[in-house]
Amino acid sequence: MDQRERNQLLVPKAENAVNQLKEEIAAEYDVELGADTTARENGKVGGEMVKRMIQIAEESMANRK
Repeated sequence: MDQRERNQLLVPKAENAVNQLKEEIAAEYDVELGADTTARENGKVGGEMVKRMIQIAEESMANRK
């Protein structure tokens, strides 16, 4: 199984939002995403994406109550 098969979005329609979030965070961290960027820099962006997506989900669940 190659990497692309394992990293499928559960909600394919969310791809644009995920890409936009990634680009926003990369800009905030002054990171140019890509193969020439270090794993540490790319990882910072990915880690921040996870933090923000968790925050968004928590806020969404709190608003449902």
